[in-house]
Amino acid sequence: MLDTSIRRHIDPWLDRAAVRLAAAGLTANGVTWTGFALGMLAACLIATGWTWTGAIMLLISRICDGLDGAVARHSGGGTDLGGFLDIVLDFAFYGAIPLAFIILDPAANGVAGAVLLFTFYVNGASFLTFALMAEKQGLAEDERGSKSLLYTVVLTEATETICAFVLFCLFPTWFAVLAYIYAAMVVWTTISRFVLAYRTFG
Repeated sequence: MLDTSIRRHIDPWLDRAAVRLAAAGLTANGVTWTGFALGMLAACLIATGWTWTGAIMLLISRICDGLDGAVARHSGGGTDLGGFLDIVLDFAFYGAIPLAFIILDPAANGVAGAVLLFTFYVNGASFLTFALMAEKQGLAEDERGSKSLLYTVVLTEATETICAFVLFCLFPTWFAVLAYIYAAMVVWTTISRFVLAYRTFG
């Protein structure tokens, strides 16, 4: 829900940084892999109790995730491989953070973390399938600029998920409560995409 408005403010900063990175010879795929590695480091830190440090790594990881597309634009344009890596590694990151909290305290966080991961799984399937069907029907997408897949505007997007993850890190003893709340929001997102699918493809 917040991604479009947030991107308007941060894209100029990311674009300026991307110009320098591209000029220095960094590739978009390299930035994507760097962001993923930092995300996995964040998950490891969280799983071992370093939740605040994990939050910092998590945020840096997501800056890289925002940078890779900008670097691609300044170094010849995006590729299908780049789009593939961006989506798959993002999904891996989004699964790793709840898993880290489950590992941190299985007794307190196990069920809530599993519920959240289940909602992520179903929501991810709805996102990818909607994008595939939209591509098949030749539907254009213009709110997010150039993307490898069509991104529907929904309640829980990248911005909301990152905010939820940071809250998990700042208040780890409240993980279960926060995870249930966010899982409910993800369910609402999935339902809204089902409704959109019926309206669009029905």
